[in-house]
Amino acid sequence: MASTLTPEVLWAQRSSSSDATKNHVFLTIVASDVPESDLKLDLQPTKLSFKGTSTSKKVTYAVDLEFFAEIDPKESKIHHTGRDIELVLRKKELKEEYWPRLLKDNKKMHFLKTDFDKWVDEDEQDEQPDDEDYMSKMNPMGGAGGDGGFGGIDFSKLGAAQGAGGMPDFGAMGGMGEGGESSDDEDDMPDLEDDSGKPTTGGESKPKIEEIS
Repeated sequence: MASTLTPEVLWAQRSSSSDATKNHVFLTIVASDVPESDLKLDLQPTKLSFKGTSTSKKVTYAVDLEFFAEIDPKESKIHHTGRDIELVLRKKELKEEYWPRLLKDNKKMHFLKTDFDKWVDEDEQDEQPDDEDYMSKMNPMGGAGGDGGFGGIDFSKLGAAQGAGGMPDFGAMGGMGEGGESSDDEDDMPDLEDDSGKPTTGGESKPKIEEIS
């Protein structure tokens, strides 16, 4: 029988008092090589339960999380990789302030860590849009959970639903451009000349002939 371990859980968050799509929690459950057929996840408004067995490490990962405040399972998203399970949990209450912590219990949990790759300070979050590539691979949770047990998510159907009802483009914030595009203005720049009158760019030029009187 496989031994049971608590997986590492990483988290970060965003908040908004006016835009629900910018009011969420990033959650990553690090459990490698857990096949979708053996992955059981129950997401409720106030808690999450996860269980799955790794085929390579021969261990069963299991964790129960009771959130600090309510989330909306139907508006949350998930992405299952070979290394972990990534979730974006929509906070139910629109509020400008961050949650003070992820869990209802303020006791320090050894498995729970800040996801510094996604963390942004509360007063700087408007200047740091969410990663478009990361958000684009997330799948809608739909009616996850609600059956009182593990399960509630059919991972075999999530692939076909990818991109459906997805979150808005978090990259399009603050009038920021796409970046990386070259500008035609560079072709119109005039050549610069040094003190001798010779251009510094644009190839060679004919020497000037001065008349001697």
